[in-house]
Amino acid sequence: MTQLSLDCRGLACPQPVLRAKEALEQGAACIEVLVDNEASKNNVSRFARSQGHEVACTDRPDGCFAVTVTATTRPTALPFDPNDYPCPVPAPFRMIYVIASDSMGRGSDELGWALLQTYIQTIKDVTPLPEKIIFYNSGVTLVTAASGALEALKQLQAQGVEILACGTCLDFFKLKSAIQVGQISNMHEIMSAMAGADKIVSPY
Repeated sequence: MTQLSLDCRGLACPQPVLRAKEALEQGAACIEVLVDNEASKNNVSRFARSQGHEVACTDRPDGCFAVTVTATTRPTALPFDPNDYPCPVPAPFRMIYVIASDSMGRGSDELGWALLQTYIQTIKDVTPLPEKIIFYNSGVTLVTAASGALEALKQLQAQGVEILACGTCLDFFKLKSAIQVGQISNMHEIMSAMAGADKIVSPY
């Protein structure tokens, strides 16, 4: 029996189901539907079974799934409604970085400052990007002083990363008028961001 292969990887539901339905309606006797998530695998399987067809699922080494549908002559069991085959939308992973000092690690302040510049410059190369970067205490100097970190922060902000600097800390260091990237924040906003994060990353 000739098997038709449908590559539905990357397609949102109910597209894999619709493509399988179209192939079967065009007379395909056996189709292999490749999908890249559990929801699509389950939806294609459920649709095929509801129409009276035989289904076999295989987990592939690449993390995808192959759903093999063999058409039968059995009558359709249920009417088709594409709204019955949604894909759940995962909640975004909320990660924030917290910079609470102008130095990374303990020992030489000069070395710590240099390390922190490199640390911030490297954030863009790590997946996923954070939702926010929060600066407080002497960390707020990073959003005011001309440095490699400042340029990196401007690039991150352009990529959608929110930069927050503690207003009380900026006042303490008399730097409120010197802020060059991000926005001035307060303790309530900082605490809310930290409480709502899935992961908090700090260089200390």
